[in-house]
Amino acid sequence: MNTFLNVLGIAALIALFLLPTLAGLARERRIDRELREAERERGDAPPETADAAAARGGGGGPPPPKWGRGDK
Repeated sequence: MNTFLNVLGIAALIALFLLPTLAGLARERRIDRELREAERERGDAPPETADAAAARGGGGGPPPPKWGRGDK
């Protein structure tokens, strides 16, 4: 009986630590789903971030360094 209570106590502690995390993940998934539905209804493409623009070569910022070419 004592072992069962120990296992039950540990399971309760694990649940107490995991419950906020699981609730947060569920909330994030709900928000993502709502955003996707809103984009689909409006017919818009997702907004472009600065990282995406930089990956295509735009977006400003300093040019990449010229390493190993002798340019200084």
